[in-house]
Amino acid sequence: MVIKHDPVGIIGTGLMGTACARRLLGAGHQVFGFDADLQKKAKFEEMGGHSADSLAELVDSCRHIVLAVFNTAQVEEVIAGPGGLLEILPSGSAPLNVICVSTCDPDRIAALFARLPADRLHLIEAPISGTSEQTARGEGLGLIAGDRAAVEDASSILDAICPRRHYLGAAGNGGRAKLAINLILGVNRAALAEGLVFAQRMGLDPAAFLAVARDSAAYSQIMDVKGAKMVAGDFAPHGKITQTLKDFLLMLDLASRYGQLLPLAQTYADLVQSCVAHDEGEWDNSAVIEEIRRRRTG
Repeated sequence: MVIKHDPVGIIGTGLMGTACARRLLGAGHQVFGFDADLQKKAKFEEMGGHSADSLAELVDSCRHIVLAVFNTAQVEEVIAGPGGLLEILPSGSAPLNVICVSTCDPDRIAALFARLPADRLHLIEAPISGTSEQTARGEGLGLIAGDRAAVEDASSILDAICPRRHYLGAAGNGGRAKLAINLILGVNRAALAEGLVFAQRMGLDPAAFLAVARDSAAYSQIMDVKGAKMVAGDFAPHGKITQTLKDFLLMLDLASRYGQLLPLAQTYADLVQSCVAHDEGEWDNSAVIEEIRRRRTG
């Protein structure tokens, strides 16, 4: 592979971090990855990335860093906590661009953005709507927010990761849009799963029924992305149940702050909480169909 662009760091080499790394490698970037889980190191190197042993190594090598950790607390810790990026960034160096693709609490991200020194670190909010597989194919939709000049400065990185994107203005708006979109997607997943279970209970072949449903007024992209996985029972993760539960609990918390009930989000959260209780947390979120199958009258 010919390296033709600046090196980029990835913090968090799970499903989404790996998908971003594939996009960057394909665009000709050298990619350095750091993850607290050492078991991910060999897999990252097999795909062409270079494993870093510390955050300091990433900062020494890369001016752009993609942050793909699990939750808001980890974002705050990596950027502004003890031993975090702000602390280890050498004095007098050019500002570090940190592109956060994690789904986070938008109010906390806005607060973090407001207290960061602009002459040292630029935080670009960039959660991606789409599974890790869709992101790896360049089909994810970037929900970009933050300082417009910093976004422009990181445009080549964003071009590689999410060719399709919208700029949504102030920091926090990317996460707000992502959570609202994820609410719709989750409810669509549950509706598809329930429809497939209902059709099968009535004696219809689920694969044949899925083909009919995709040609009907009920069609949604979820049928393309998750339908075959539900029918086949293929729950190799493209987006884990635990990640979905984290997002839905965050939605419900935010809605409570704003005085808004989300009855369908609450129902979906209950479904995936039960999946976690059945040791399915590391499965793909299409496994919600398993919980619906378990809910029988007798």
